[in-house]
Amino acid sequence: MTAKVPKNITDLAKDELEDFLDSFDVVLTDCDGVLWLHNQVIDGSNDAINRFIDMGKEVYFITNNSTKTRLELAEKARKLDFQVETQNMVSVAYLAAQYLKRQNFSKKAFIVGDTGISGELDAAGIRHLGVGPDVLDGNLNTLVKQKFIPDPEVGAVVVGFDEHISFPKIMKAATYLDNKDTIFVATNTDERLPMPTFVIPETGAIVRAIETCAERKATIMGKPESFLCDIMFGEDCKANSDRYLMIGDRLNTDILFGAKNHFQTLFVESGVHSMDRVYNAIAQAEAGMHEEETIAIPDYYVPKIANLFI
Repeated sequence: MTAKVPKNITDLAKDELEDFLDSFDVVLTDCDGVLWLHNQVIDGSNDAINRFIDMGKEVYFITNNSTKTRLELAEKARKLDFQVETQNMVSVAYLAAQYLKRQNFSKKAFIVGDTGISGELDAAGIRHLGVGPDVLDGNLNTLVKQKFIPDPEVGAVVVGFDEHISFPKIMKAATYLDNKDTIFVATNTDERLPMPTFVIPETGAIVRAIETCAERKATIMGKPESFLCDIMFGEDCKANSDRYLMIGDRLNTDILFGAKNHFQTLFVESGVHSMDRVYNAIAQAEAGMHEEETIAIPDYYVPKIANLFI
């Protein structure tokens, strides 16, 4: 079969670029690897996003980062000179809280994660426990002898990025999840953080460990799953999907999310994945393989988002 080949935005003629810019009304952009790396803005990304806003586009910042509340993320974006309102910042911690809230959840949530999750649960009026270090004091025998007593009010386990992940945390999460009535939510399954020097394990590594131990699969909030569409856009996501543009640096989260929802997609090389990954997906598609990434071939690509307006 002949696979779709993405167009290089920088190769478009002026009228073609104008047609592209006129073809969407809503911009959904990933953050880490597209707009910034850690606390450093990617050159020109703020100008590009602000240009979209000045053009009348509705821009949403869509991040799989669970360590901050959307208020904190919006404040970070504004410090980096992005024009963003808090309601246009969508974090997976916020989505996890909304997921539980929609189920009229009234028990406690055990968190494997950071204060981004606890902050959003607080805002939703959901009680919780588990944030912070929980180290193994001694060995496994010591841990067992400490006789961990599960809190009977816990009715959900929420897993996100946790730099304090530990054997006790995995054990406690799996123990709560041994009750099949306990809700199991994970913010995202990203494999690694987009860092230039080190390989930093991301939430996906933690989620997989707990899923393996608990012998259960989590309900995933973040990209590439579509729960955020229900929360943020409702039926408009389906009715006008061709007027949405998803921008991202990962095929298996950002671009796959866009493809699943029939959005236009723009891939940037400023984060985790490179065009080599795209070419590999194209080769797999042409070979008749049915891997997830064979449907995550972007419509367009640029080295970085600033190249849209250069």
